[in-house]
Order: sequence, then C-alpha cells, then structure tokens
Amino acid sequence: MSMAVVGLLAGMALGFAGYFGGFGAFVLVAALGAIGFVAGRFLDGGLEAGDFFRTRSDGRDERRR
Repeated sequence: MSMAVVGLLAGMALGFAGYFGGFGAFVLVAALGAIGFVAGRFLDGGLEAGDFFRTRSDGRDERRR
C-alpha cells in the first residue's frame, strides 16, 4: 500500500472522528494514530529506542561562546 493511500485513510479516519465525535474524538484518534505509527516503525526496525534519548551534538554550545 502506498503512502498516499495510507495518508488518505488516516485523513478520512480523522475527518469522520471529528465530524461524528467532535474535537475530543479527533484528538484521540490523532494521538492513537501517532502512537501506532511510532510502534510500527519501531517493530519494523526503522526506529531504535535510543533515538528518543540521544542528545543533539550539533555544536550549539560552542557557537554561543
């Protein structure tokens, strides 16, 4: 299934939740979709647990001095 079809289905689910359930249902569906996306990426191996806890080392502190 292409990413365009997945995006279409996600948009339709959010639209139905917003229309029939109100804003609270819209936020709940969006949050659960995001959690499911992260869990799927983690189980596929495209995401590692260390990615959430790794600090950025882009040299910001050195540039301030």
